[in-house]
Amino acid sequence: MKELKRERTAEIIHRLAAKFVRNVSSMASLITITRVELSQTGKESKIFFTTLPESEEDTALKFLERKIPEFKRYVRDESRLGLVPHIDFKIDYGERNRQRLDELGR
Repeated sequence: MKELKRERTAEIIHRLAAKFVRNVSSMASLITITRVELSQTGKESKIFFTTLPESEEDTALKFLERKIPEFKRYVRDESRLGLVPHIDFKIDYGERNRQRLDELGR
């Protein structure tokens, strides 16, 4: 898959994931989609997220994993992507660590 097409596909999935999560999640925690990584072939995608409060990460991950089939249908219906890649939701530990470093640097 060409780099530009991969980037555009990742952007589309990122935007749709943020919208989907906002629409289907409860207000028990705030789930933020931080980034999307698409494989070289474009057949797999990892959607990274953080939560507030941080203690709700595992609950949010289980919730998002249960919603994968519904999210794939949403992407298929709301985009013009030919093939919807395999979806994996992942906790964004890198972003969490970056935020901690920012706090320590203050």
